[in-house]
Amino acid sequence: MFLDKNTFSTVIESAPLVSIDLIVLDENNQALLGERLNKPAQGNWFVPGGRILKNESLEEAFERLTQEELGEAFSLPEATLLGLYDHFYDDNVFGDGFSTHYVAIAYILRLSKPLNDLPHDIQHGKYQWFDIVSLLKDKKVHKHTKWYFKALQKTQG
Repeated sequence: MFLDKNTFSTVIESAPLVSIDLIVLDENNQALLGERLNKPAQGNWFVPGGRILKNESLEEAFERLTQEELGEAFSLPEATLLGLYDHFYDDNVFGDGFSTHYVAIAYILRLSKPLNDLPHDIQHGKYQWFDIVSLLKDKKVHKHTKWYFKALQKTQG
């Protein structure tokens, strides 16, 4: 269920949002990041992902978000859970009047073929593939995104 602006604003101000973040890796272990157009994290490189909607199962949300964010639907069993993360922002999608709190569920999605129809939409102005070492050093990659790749490195030894 999508909410009207006033209702959604009240929810953001009053409660955490639950989201799925996608750590997308190609066959060369390059990571897909998008440059955020909107607050929070505006202007930063960030992993694709988005909110889970009310009455939407994790499986349904995963398929919807991969279709919307990657241009192709993937099923939840194709991914591996990386973990749960708190993301705190001083601003929100509507401005600077109050903060945003996300509880992000991070999943690793390893691709076996290229993504050919990445959508340029209201979330990301452009996409770029990064090697993990470079993205961890890049000042435009948001700290919350870096957390995922630091955790990924720990799991890989």
